Amino acid sequence: MPSVYGARLTTFEDSDKRASTDTFERTVFEDGMAGAAMYELVCVGHDNLIGEIIRLEGDSATIQVYEETDGLMVNDPVLRTHKPLSVELGPGILGNVFDGIQRPLKTIAKRSGEGGLLTGGDLYASVFENSVMHYHVALPPDSMGKITYVAPAGQYLLKDSVLELEFQEVKNQFTMLQTWPVRTPRPVTSKLAADTPLLTGQRVLDALFPSVLGGTCAIPGAFGCGKTVISQALSKYSNSDTVVYIGCGERGNEMAEVLMDFPQLTMTFPDGREKSVTKRTTLVANTSNMPVAAREASIYTGISIAEYFRDMGYNVSMTADSTSRGAEALREISGRLAEMPADSGSPAYLAAHLASFYERAGKVKCLGVPERTGSVTIVGAVSPPGGDFSNPVTSATLGIVQVVWGLDSGQETGPEETHPLSKLTHFLFKVFMGIRILYEQFDPYFIGIRTKAREVLRREDDLNEIVQVCCAAVERGAGMDGQKITYSLIKHRLGDLFYPLGVNLRSLRIQLKGRKLLWQNSRSSTRT
Repeated sequence: MPSVYGARLTTFEDSDKRASTDTFERTVFEDGMAGAAMYELVCVGHDNLIGEIIRLEGDSATIQVYEETDGLMVNDPVLRTHKPLSVELGPGILGNVFDGIQRPLKTIAKRSGEGGLLTGGDLYASVFENSVMHYHVALPPDSMGKITYVAPAGQYLLKDSVLELEFQEVKNQFTMLQTWPVRTPRPVTSKLAADTPLLTGQRVLDALFPSVLGGTCAIPGAFGCGKTVISQALSKYSNSDTVVYIGCGERGNEMAEVLMDFPQLTMTFPDGREKSVTKRTTLVANTSNMPVAAREASIYTGISIAEYFRDMGYNVSMTADSTSRGAEALREISGRLAEMPADSGSPAYLAAHLASFYERAGKVKCLGVPERTGSVTIVGAVSPPGGDFSNPVTSATLGIVQVVWGLDSGQETGPEETHPLSKLTHFLFKVFMGIRILYEQFDPYFIGIRTKAREVLRREDDLNEIVQVCCAAVERGAGMDGQKITYSLIKHRLGDLFYPLGVNLRSLRIQLKGRKLLWQNSRSSTRT
């Protein structure tokens, strides 16, 4: 039988109206409450929040509100019901799930209809986007009200009115299209700790240098190092729900290549289906011949789009290629404003500007109902001139992000003798400790072998200078035995982890279980 429990809380035919004088967290202080009784049920604010009188002093009352009080203001109305907080007893209780004041949670979770209440962030409709993405329509974060009209299921244009709300006797109509200022972060309920790894499909990244969904990554490297390879791998193989790719100030031919290659890339689902990557990808193309100011604005456009999908409950990866071009635009704008230049002509607020962009990443609890979580992962490619990591943009970025995937062109020792990810900063451990447990679930030896492999890589890095000076001599046996063993170990035993990178599609698609076998394969060697 249909449940009627909780229906009494929405109608108060014998109520009296008062005005609240002050609020503190979930407590409301009310004057003019003469005649009220202890533990009387009241309805607070325009949203009829359920509360109970817990103290009476003269004609003043202290009210405990049992719902979120966000949005309550001084002089909001308070309705007296002249009834105590009560429960309803009878058939139909078994099998129901209630909250603390006997409202059926199953009923609350249903989609709101006419007469219901909506607040910012509530999902009230869904639209079929394509075979990969399911589009959810949410109320803008700065809106609320009582539903007076909901469009029935059917086909509508973006600018057609599909919802009408009434708030303070003013009716507002809403379409599926909403606007948002790009430089303003979209509000969330709270930020959460990121605990899920971002799987890129690249074995060396996922095994040794992992990031998380909701983290910040930087890919510094000179021209031709492979930044675009990693960007395409993220779009094709990552475990993100959707991807936003921003070409910020790149050369026209490079963006043309991306626009031609992306429609040809496909991704494989667990059930074997193959779909085009473009079905979950949003491209923002802003080439170097476009206005300078548009370069910097394109980054904010992309992050706003990513936050919009995040608010639907999706995990979003945003790739900016490259943030250096956006910083160059910032430098030119600063010069036109006659501002005092800093290092290399960059504005003095460059680091703060980059930080305000990267801090919009993270895993969050979204506004509204149903309760859901989403994340935005920012991967920023950095193109320092000549691969100089002391460049102001690069050094500022390295101090902000959590993970650095430093790319090496391989010109020092030959492309066949070095792995492309040769530089790593200590910021990596900020995120790895959060996902350590997940990696240990696949193999209890995984962390130990990974630590040993990193130690070997550090030893290899120490040999780089020697290899640069006398690479041929070391290979012929002129070096120390320990140096030769270390060099040979990385080349022959850990080579299956580093090679191929973005070449062999079958190798790229090996996920954590496959990497566990690769680690076990080389465990005995790395222990030596």
